[in-house]
Amino acid sequence: MRRSGTAPCAGCPMQGDGGLRRLGIDMSQADLVVALAGNPNTGKSTVFNALTGLRQHTGNWPGKTVTRAEGAFSYGGKRFKVVDLPGTYSLLATSADEEVARDFILFGRPDVTVVVVDATRLERNLNLVLQVLEITDRAVVCLNLMDEAERNGIRVDHRALARDLGVPVVPTAARSGRGLSELLEAIDGVATGAVATKPHRIDVQGGALSEALERLVPRIRELYPELPNARWVALRLLEEDPAIVEALKSGELGMITEDYAVPTAEGPR
Repeated sequence: MRRSGTAPCAGCPMQGDGGLRRLGIDMSQADLVVALAGNPNTGKSTVFNALTGLRQHTGNWPGKTVTRAEGAFSYGGKRFKVVDLPGTYSLLATSADEEVARDFILFGRPDVTVVVVDATRLERNLNLVLQVLEITDRAVVCLNLMDEAERNGIRVDHRALARDLGVPVVPTAARSGRGLSELLEAIDGVATGAVATKPHRIDVQGGALSEALERLVPRIRELYPELPNARWVALRLLEEDPAIVEALKSGELGMITEDYAVPTAEGPR
């Protein structure tokens, strides 16, 4: 457990919580942090309630009118803080909800991001999954509403999907509690590093895009050495993402990076 003035938990990937405190998230009673992401109407709130029970509260993100819900649970002798991100269809930051979700996953660097998807509308939900996997290696896909999918004759090969995505995919029906023990196991495994992941990423080998990234990524890393995923930022710049372009021009990208930096005994993580 991390407490102010004590050494960080040696077994926890996230050692230190300075950036999280800036987000108003108190980690004094937790070892690891879980981000819960997903499209609206995927049962994300049901998953959140199933994981945290009554150990939850709500508030606003600092400086935002966007509501944040957070809770906690214990598993394997560790205490997990769960942060329920706003329901969103993408991380392109065209709205306050998308901006909050993107910034937390990219700069807050949770120990694991659980993306809740609707098994009955999987193709539509995969857009967000693939965007999350471009940002972080530590992800789990919660394939929720499996009971509804089965009633509609929909079958999903979650093992094949896991192989394709490179991260654990756990079928659940959160309303009945089905699959939650497997979900907890996957969260714990990815958060602690016991389960290795190799997320699907855009293949840019060869061609103009690859050459552009080879030139741009080192320059971004030189300007912002604390940035956790310079490749993702470079891709957004090449796609002329107005939010990222403006953040770079105004210097906000550097300020965000500093705000979310997570200090450790050896410096930022």
